[in-house]
Amino acid sequence: MPKVAPDVAFDRVLLTPEYLADPYPFYQELRNKAPVYFSQRLNGWVLTRHSDVTAGLCDKRLISGQRVESFASHLPAAILQGMRPLYDHLGKWIGNMDPPDHTRLRALVNKAFTPRMVQDLGPSIEAIAFRLLDAAAGKGQMEFIRDFAYPLPATVIASMLGLPPGDQDQFIAWADDLTAYSGSGSANIELSQTAQRSVAALTDYFRRIVSERRTRPRNDLISTLVALEEQGDKLSEQELISMCTFLLVAGHETTMALLANGLLALLRNPSQREALQSKPERTRSAVEEFLRYDSPIQHQTRVAGESFELDGSQLERGQRVLLMLGAANRDPAQFADPDRLDIEREPNKHVAFGLGIHYCIGAPLARLEAQIAFPELLSRFPEIRLEDETLEWRRHTSQRNPVRMNLVW
Repeated sequence: MPKVAPDVAFDRVLLTPEYLADPYPFYQELRNKAPVYFSQRLNGWVLTRHSDVTAGLCDKRLISGQRVESFASHLPAAILQGMRPLYDHLGKWIGNMDPPDHTRLRALVNKAFTPRMVQDLGPSIEAIAFRLLDAAAGKGQMEFIRDFAYPLPATVIASMLGLPPGDQDQFIAWADDLTAYSGSGSANIELSQTAQRSVAALTDYFRRIVSERRTRPRNDLISTLVALEEQGDKLSEQELISMCTFLLVAGHETTMALLANGLLALLRNPSQREALQSKPERTRSAVEEFLRYDSPIQHQTRVAGESFELDGSQLERGQRVLLMLGAANRDPAQFADPDRLDIEREPNKHVAFGLGIHYCIGAPLARLEAQIAFPELLSRFPEIRLEDETLEWRRHTSQRNPVRMNLVW
């Protein structure tokens, strides 16, 4: 650790309304003054340069298998023992595993989550998006998160998994409890207990559905995973249940944020909005720019598997390392004029989906949903605007999105 802590505002402002509304100036200060910075509040090293973040995402010395427990290591031993089911469950999420278990599970989920399967979803994603926009069309207004950004990806992933349509509100609530816990900066006893209850409820929920699929398989992801589990020595039941909850949470939360942040970026940059409306064929590059400009996930966490030095700072084995994707995506050393939205930016080597072995499984699905949603939204409501520029942002250290967006047209 550096002998003298640099004078930066990061720890003082973390999770304040000012920071949540616009974290990027604070990332810039870190990049300029302390690109390898030990945050007391996050109990870990914070890396903000694009070069360090991209290297860290692929660095075998930085591991994922210990990050669940490292997040809660400061809690009393009695609390930790009581939270054992929560940590065991989250520890089986593929993003929290290292090889060889990660390699085995990633290969299995890749078989179930194929590019062909994603592409075949195009018509059903369009149908869901059209239905949601049809419901809003006659009203002249909508709350974008509640009425579109949440239900579109939630409905898509629920359909892929084979979940009953009427269960959507319940599993969104459970997912919100888990993301609230993980985004609190350091594990909070109350949030831990709420997350524990939601994980228990999710486990019971998926156990019932898995049991049904054993006797009556369908053409859905859960049935595919059950078939893999029944082949033996490939997927345990606990891994199967954890995989289901991981796909459910990851499958809608980040896409919701992509849709919300992308639309907000367009509304606040009228020239870029007009450019996209005039040439919808720019949608693919626009979606990549939305991912870079205001990343749905602001950091990925690793744990140092061994001690090593980075840019004059000594990282000790067992310490947390936060790879700031949002900061890397605004690094002027990689992106010209990084604070400007440019829907035709090329090249655009953003790291919004990560890199390396933990590259986002659902990246193709998120891209497809956004590529379908934005042209239709702008075509139907060409004069759409924010009813109020004052926004409340999710209080989360990593996931970034407004809590509500009231739109009128």
